[in-house]
Amino acid sequence: MVKPKKHLGQHFLKDQNIAQKIVECLNANFENVVEVGPGTGILTEPLLNRIPKLKLLSLVEIDSESVEYLKDNFNDPRLHIYEDNFLKMNIRNVTTEEFSLIGNFPYNISSQILFKVIENRTQISQVVGMIQKEVAERIASPHGSKAYGILSVLLQNWFNIEYCFTVNENVFYPPPKVKSAVVRLTRNDLTKLDCNEVLLFKVVKMVFNQRRKTIRNTLKSILPNISQSDHPYFSKRPEQLSPTDFIELTNVVSQMTSDQSSNTK
Repeated sequence: MVKPKKHLGQHFLKDQNIAQKIVECLNANFENVVEVGPGTGILTEPLLNRIPKLKLLSLVEIDSESVEYLKDNFNDPRLHIYEDNFLKMNIRNVTTEEFSLIGNFPYNISSQILFKVIENRTQISQVVGMIQKEVAERIASPHGSKAYGILSVLLQNWFNIEYCFTVNENVFYPPPKVKSAVVRLTRNDLTKLDCNEVLLFKVVKMVFNQRRKTIRNTLKSILPNISQSDHPYFSKRPEQLSPTDFIELTNVVSQMTSDQSSNTK
């Protein structure tokens, strides 16, 4: 039997009813699914048996002991197993097609996995993930909430996010010290945001890293003349702006930066 490894943040789900419930959150029409961190395959089995149109299930697992276990216990022509680090790998080495992502994501890298989802958003049409309850609440939070933050803004611009259900600690081995939750992210129809997306990332991270300050005070470092502007967003704090507000804010910052550059020539 595979031993959970603390340095990999492994907490193996042992309740098959919960596993089935997680798989049922996934749209059953997907043909191409990637599972991150399958461990001993508690999600793998229902994925193979309950996704009727499944043609390819790719497992990405960093733990060599788990990889050997999966190879010994699963024999299905639709199954491909990769011993790799999901955060560092090029997803196009697994599939160049659109796919759905699923997994019991390790707590210590769940936010990094979600940033990887954003980077590969053109390929990922849906995500069903079990993550730390606190992170799940954060990404699903609307603006105005204390939990609303960087991931909330960036993910909500490209995905519709649903908090599916809470999972208690006692269904894992070893049990974690926090509750878990399952979330579903469904890609929206936007192919490109109406702003400079690189600047959007920069602005969002900048203002939330100093979320107690007004946006005006935070952006002074890149916009020295910001005090002269009376744009209503500048007097607010970041959690008061919706994801679409941040698109508009990014365009305002872009225009002001351009104006400053012109004035210094």
